[in-house]
Amino acid sequence: MATLSFLGATGTVTGSKFLLEHEGVRLLVDCGLYQGLKELRLRNWEAPPFDPASLSAVALTHAHLDHCGWLPVLIRRGFKGPVLATSASRDLCAVVLPDSGHLQEEDARYANRKGFSKHRPALPLYTLEEARASLARFRPVRFGEVVALDGAVELRYLKAGHISGAAMIEARLRGRGSRGRAKVVVFSGDLGRPAQPILPDPEPLPACDHLLLESTYGDRDHPAEDPKDRLEAIVRETVARGGTLLIPSFAVGRTQHVLYLLRDLQEEGRLAEDVPIYVNSPMAAEATRVVLGHPEAMDSEMRHEQASGNDPLGLRGVRIVSDVEESKALNALAVPAIILAGSGMAEGGRILHHLAWKLPDHRTTVLFVGFQAAGTRGRALQEGARQVRIHGREVPVRARILTLDSLSAHADRGEIVRWLSSSARPGRVHLVHGEPAAAQALAATLRADSGLSVHVPSYRERVEV
Repeated sequence: MATLSFLGATGTVTGSKFLLEHEGVRLLVDCGLYQGLKELRLRNWEAPPFDPASLSAVALTHAHLDHCGWLPVLIRRGFKGPVLATSASRDLCAVVLPDSGHLQEEDARYANRKGFSKHRPALPLYTLEEARASLARFRPVRFGEVVALDGAVELRYLKAGHISGAAMIEARLRGRGSRGRAKVVVFSGDLGRPAQPILPDPEPLPACDHLLLESTYGDRDHPAEDPKDRLEAIVRETVARGGTLLIPSFAVGRTQHVLYLLRDLQEEGRLAEDVPIYVNSPMAAEATRVVLGHPEAMDSEMRHEQASGNDPLGLRGVRIVSDVEESKALNALAVPAIILAGSGMAEGGRILHHLAWKLPDHRTTVLFVGFQAAGTRGRALQEGARQVRIHGREVPVRARILTLDSLSAHADRGEIVRWLSSSARPGRVHLVHGEPAAAQALAATLRADSGLSVHVPSYRERVEV
């Protein structure tokens, strides 16, 4: 009997972990960090409800921390198998995971120095060295390649279009030595959107008995606006006030998309070239180099741009900030500027120092370009917080807070419905990666419009497949 356990991304968009067990194979699909609400983040410190040493493998859908960021902990707790990921995801994890370990060490040191942590001493969840060591477990998988696990499970990676290297994972479950029909389980990971720059469109869903489907935007559609037009207007308004445009941006995915649009605006003469653009994130700079190094994970237009020797992300006009002192100096700029810095939900990284300095200034615009999970500073700012706590002190919010939902890398309700209608019909749909209202709303839509069998799992629920 094959079973599937939902060990994360239930009732929340973070902490992705799904345990598939069949014929002695124990496969963990994704190994993500919980982010946002404290009650969720505390799960990062708990022992998992399985023995990590018993796992046959880990299969990653992509390289965002909420899908890969718990790997160093899993390995410390005894996991010794391979980590299967596309080549682009592997190379992005080589950027993301060490940075995560470094930031956690830095945050622990800062908390101990300032004395604002309740723990004595504050400790990192894992270290930089533990993160680096985890990279030795990675085994690259090509899109379309079939990977067999002990003769009982076959995996195939399909393009998901969410970030560079992002994949849906098809798992075919067979009895040992059996030539009969296999049960098929598909994990959507984070499903991307059609016709987005840089990335391929999501591939059609193959025929499957069970589909684990994200529901991040299951209760709404993205605005029909052109994100480039809106971005231009926001830049112009901020520059006219003499302010700084702060963009908390995920190093992988959103940073590259925003740079692509800014490059287009400059080339079309819609954005003055004397407005400096800073990428204040060594990780984002390195991630951008990784993205450009993986044409197999691009759409045809991006591959053509790069092959023609063009500068598709406008990097020749962008100032990459690596030095800490230069980073601090950005806060004292006397001219309008655009600053992209992580983290995307304002939970850590260099953006916090900019926010602490710039939020009290009414000329500042803070522009969110990705989903903000419940319990994060980003969500608090979106919801109109008059002050936020940063590094142990309360910072007043006088800046203008905006969101550009049309830049999202997640398929919205309508895009999910259209993707399903153009694909093979799944036997049963399990909605994950969504807050409760979004998951329940999408469940109602899919039942009413498509007559699908839809299940919204609870944390640690186990079902037969």
